[in-house]
Amino acid sequence: MKLRNAAWSIFGIVAVLVSGYILYREFRRISFAEVADSLAAISMHNWVLSAVATLCAYGALAWYDRIAIAHIGAKKISWLFISVCSFTTYALSHNIGASVLSGAVVRYRAYTTRGLTPQEIGLLIVFCSFTFALGTVLTTGVVLVAGPHIVSRLVNMPPWMSVAIGLVLLGLVALYVLGSWRHFPPVHWKRFHIQYPRLPIVGRQLLAGPIELCSAAAIIYFALPVADNPGYLIVLGVFLASFTLALLSHAPGGLGVLEVTFLAAMPELNPNDVLAALIVFRLLYLLIPFAISLVIVLLFERTQLARTDS
Repeated sequence: MKLRNAAWSIFGIVAVLVSGYILYREFRRISFAEVADSLAAISMHNWVLSAVATLCAYGALAWYDRIAIAHIGAKKISWLFISVCSFTTYALSHNIGASVLSGAVVRYRAYTTRGLTPQEIGLLIVFCSFTFALGTVLTTGVVLVAGPHIVSRLVNMPPWMSVAIGLVLLGLVALYVLGSWRHFPPVHWKRFHIQYPRLPIVGRQLLAGPIELCSAAAIIYFALPVADNPGYLIVLGVFLASFTLALLSHAPGGLGVLEVTFLAAMPELNPNDVLAALIVFRLLYLLIPFAISLVIVLLFERTQLARTDS
C-alpha cells in the first residue's frame, strides 16, 4: 500500500510538472490581455447558462449521496442536509485533490451527527465513488460509439477501435444491470463483499452519473464562442478525457491537465477563447464552491462546538 501510494504521488507530481511545462510553451504564444478580452466577450446569457449547468452538476452529486443512503437502508435524512454535505464534500475534494481522504473526513463528521455508523459511512463513500465511475464508463461508452472521431483529437486511433472500446464499456454497464435484474450472487474478493444493488437503485445510478458529467461539460460548452465551436459532443468527449487524466494525476483541481488537454484537442478554436472557457469552469465549478464550502465547514464546526459546551 505504501509503495502504491508513493507511486501515485510521484505520478501526480510528474503529471503536474509535464503539464506545467507544456502550458509554459503554450503561454508564450498567448496574450493574457486577449484572454481577458475573451472573458469579457462571453455574454451574460452564456454566464447564466454555465451557472445553471453548475447547479445541475452539484445537484447530481447530491443525488449520489441520496442514492447511497437509500441503498444502505440508513435512517431518513433530509434532502437539505444531504445536499449541503455533498456540496461541501465535492467542493473540497475537487480542489484539494485527495478526493477519498477529504470526502471521508467531511462525510464522517457530518453523517455521524445523523446517526450513521462508521461502517455505513464507509459504504456510502465507496458507493458514491462507484456511481461516479459507473457514470464515467457509461458516458464514455456512449461518446465513443456516437462520435468515434473524437478520440483522434488526442491519440492516433482508428474510428472502429473507438467504437469497439465504447461497446465494451457499454457491455460492462449492461452486465452490471443484468446482475442487479437477475439477482446475481454477491461477489467476494479478498476481504470485500460486493452485493448488487436493487434495480431501482441501479437505474438512479445510471442517471445521476451522466447528468453530473454532462452538466460539468456544459459549463465549458456554454462559455465557448459560437464561431468555430466544435459542438457539445466533442466538448463532452474532451472533458471526459481531461477529467479522467486529472483524476489519475491527483492534481488539485486538475491543475494544468485540463488546460493542456483542451488546448491540444481543440485546434480550431482560438486558444484565448479556450482558456477563457476553462477559467469560467474553474470559477463556477471549483473556486466559488470551494469558498462557500469553507464557510459551511466553519459554521458546522462552530455549531458542534456550541453543542459540546452546552
